[in-house]
Amino acid sequence: MSIIDQINPTVRAIPPSGIRKFFEILDQMPDAISLGIGEPDFITPWHIREAGIRSLEDGHTYYTSNWGMPQLRQSICNYMNRRFSLSYQENQVVVTVGGSEAIDACIRVLCQPGDEVLIPEPSFVCYRPCAMLAGAVPKALETREEDQFRLTAETLEKAITAKTKLLVLPYPNNPTGAIMEREDLEKIVAVLKDKDIFVLSDEIYAELTYRGKHVSIASFPEMYEKTVVIGGFSKAYAMTGWRLGFACGHPDIIQMMVKVHQFGIMSAPTTSQYAAIEAMNNGDEDIAKMKAEYNLRRHIIVDGFREMGLPCFEPLGAFYAFPCIKSLGISSNDFCTQLLQEERVAVIPGNAFGESGEGFVRCSYAAATDSIHVALRRIKRFVERKRAEA
Repeated sequence: MSIIDQINPTVRAIPPSGIRKFFEILDQMPDAISLGIGEPDFITPWHIREAGIRSLEDGHTYYTSNWGMPQLRQSICNYMNRRFSLSYQENQVVVTVGGSEAIDACIRVLCQPGDEVLIPEPSFVCYRPCAMLAGAVPKALETREEDQFRLTAETLEKAITAKTKLLVLPYPNNPTGAIMEREDLEKIVAVLKDKDIFVLSDEIYAELTYRGKHVSIASFPEMYEKTVVIGGFSKAYAMTGWRLGFACGHPDIIQMMVKVHQFGIMSAPTTSQYAAIEAMNNGDEDIAKMKAEYNLRRHIIVDGFREMGLPCFEPLGAFYAFPCIKSLGISSNDFCTQLLQEERVAVIPGNAFGESGEGFVRCSYAAATDSIHVALRRIKRFVERKRAEA
């Protein structure tokens, strides 16, 4: 018997993450600098860590409600209203193990086999596999640099069919750093408002918006009930290892997501939930400090790529730059592989985030400023060498 032939063909068909392969190589290079991983270099603020430690000292080591602790869900409601003017009640919130679990549960609840899931690309790597695992059909919507990698109403309208069930709206965007401003969303709402299409709005980077304030599509009355907002603690509060996220939406949708969560996970980590309550209630100043530092690094890395002759769209959200390397005449994968081998700098090929990302690379400026400066010098040396070889 062939074991591999007995494995679910849908799972077999899903390619491994194009990001992880570079991390595996990086593990063998202790002298390398990584601009690849989307993880803050900050340590979780002390008052948040202290809340988690205190919960352990007080013996809070038990399961919580499948929904998440009531006091955390209320804190999330308060936070969403305070920061983004979105009004939710506790029965509209579920606490999950990271934002990715919330994405998976949302797609599984809303989609049946054969339903189409529209995914603007380049974008985060998990949407397509989650859609496939739900039996849905992922459908890429190509976003372009000339549109600042924003989803246009024209692109959306052309892609909609009778089978379209869900639109993923991944803004601020990983890997491009693109955002959708109110006027952009107004046009998207005009396309969707009279259609039976739901929106999964992945707003994990909502706090990291560098021009104006983040606007959620859920803030439009026509879209409030049809939108599930995904949020979390990893990016805004530097809490990646705590593995905690949440989803907000219509109570009927959230109740079904809780059912998926209940049988697949049961409940989010108790210690992390106590820490998250502290983050939600008293972490606004932490967000402001980290955002200011990211903003400085954003200018350093964008200016660095432009100075070496690589066009780089100005990212207005998240903590990624997405320079174009087409002028060098090599693929994104070859660029990243050779850069890592020759100069010990890890960046991620743009096509890991969808075919339309070919010709670009993702560089995280969540790394320390000194590391960014060193990495830029090494990348410049590599780019000059490739131009000389051409």
